[in-house]
Amino acid sequence: MSQPLLRVMDLDVYYGASQILFGVNVSVEEGQTMALLGRNGAGKSTTMKAIAGIAPPSQGSISLSGVVFSGKKPHAIAKSGIGYVPEDRQVFPEHSVDDNLVIAAKKGVNGQDYWNLAKVYEMFPLLEPLKNRMAGNLSGGEQQMLTIARTLMGNPSVLLLDEPSEGLAPVIVERIGELILQLRDLGATVLLAEQNMHFCLGIASHATVIDKGEIVYADTIEALRANEAVTQKYLAI
Repeated sequence: MSQPLLRVMDLDVYYGASQILFGVNVSVEEGQTMALLGRNGAGKSTTMKAIAGIAPPSQGSISLSGVVFSGKKPHAIAKSGIGYVPEDRQVFPEHSVDDNLVIAAKKGVNGQDYWNLAKVYEMFPLLEPLKNRMAGNLSGGEQQMLTIARTLMGNPSVLLLDEPSEGLAPVIVERIGELILQLRDLGATVLLAEQNMHFCLGIASHATVIDKGEIVYADTIEALRANEAVTQKYLAI
């Protein structure tokens, strides 16, 4: 069996005295779109923040292509090939769309330069007419697209998407889903944290389910679709 591109092993994370993650294990193969699914408060965002270095683990390891990077600062983790799109978007509001993209531009860890301004505007055609607009004046959906596009400008090896459909109008959720499918078709490696299972069924290739800070299930998305016991117990609202 090939080595996972991204591997999270035995991860414990605390916020103060409260333990949030308990021995979390997640593996993502190159080219997979892995959905990390769970109810609100299950530990999805904490897992993503731990990988990105924002919530450093107290125990366990995180590796990319077999190289452990857990314990490094967030900027060093980003430089190593992790692209993180946070759930609260965090655009630079007083800078233009174009500036938000240019500021994030860099080659990937192996010198790859697939994502540049021209490619991003081709992939995100709704952003091109807005390129001179201040990012703080964009709608929530436009900001979400900008944040994804900005992260891609760094040519990451793995893209982390934290709750990309949250709080958006259905038409924008559909567009975000189409974008993720396009990324999947391009061979991108994506870890997608979501509580909206139905959003993930049509776009993810694999699924990992987290509940109360522990991984309770991992398989293909089709196997999850057929497993009513798991979906009812851990994902039904």
